[in-house]
Amino acid sequence: MTVRQTLQTCALLCLGVGCSPREPGTPEVTGAGWIDVTATLDPARTPVYEGDAPLKFDFLKDMRKGDRLTLSVYALGAHSGTHIDAPMHFVANGASIDQVALAPLIGPARVIDIPDSVRAIDTGERNRHDWRGATRVLFRTRSTLRGWMDSSAFHRDFTYVAPDAAQLLADAGVVLVGVDYISAEQFGAPAPRTHQILLGRGIPIVEGLDLRPVPAGDYDLVVLPLKVRGHEAAPARAIVRKRT
Repeated sequence: MTVRQTLQTCALLCLGVGCSPREPGTPEVTGAGWIDVTATLDPARTPVYEGDAPLKFDFLKDMRKGDRLTLSVYALGAHSGTHIDAPMHFVANGASIDQVALAPLIGPARVIDIPDSVRAIDTGERNRHDWRGATRVLFRTRSTLRGWMDSSAFHRDFTYVAPDAAQLLADAGVVLVGVDYISAEQFGAPAPRTHQILLGRGIPIVEGLDLRPVPAGDYDLVVLPLKVRGHEAAPARAIVRKRT
């Protein structure tokens, strides 16, 4: 087949697919109703975990300064802003971020409000909330209430998921856990047990969500990381839509 014939065939196939009737009852995919819960990356406002790489954004070329185009360069850590931890982060020979399946990253999720006074989401705190039956759980904590994902200061007293609650979630079949600060682990914990428990069961952890636009409730979730080969984490874009 010549190049011209190949292009003509592809064009016909595309026209056929584009004009094919939609299955009855299949909703059209649009942006309606989706809410962005991604923290904006900004070197002046994005918090960086103590000891992690700072964010540095620069313009190699800038039309505002007379250049013919605008061209940027970004330098940041894999755990910057809203990001996903893959098993490789704390599991020897664990899957890297490019190997994380799509299935846990797309689907129903429950946003759970945790009071400002609560520092540890342990089994006791977890059982004060309606979480059973949820396959994906996003914790909305004091970080959301205080706007900490939009503040450059790093706060050590963020709310974390305690190991016993992590174990409970894993045993219940939860496939994804999300938090609204840049770590799910207690700051200064003697061992990263929460990460080890969840990632050891192949459960990706979404950290650094900005849940200010959404109250507690059930949502559809899509959160997709940059596909970086062979590394333990990557920034992600997260959106939710209220389930009806």
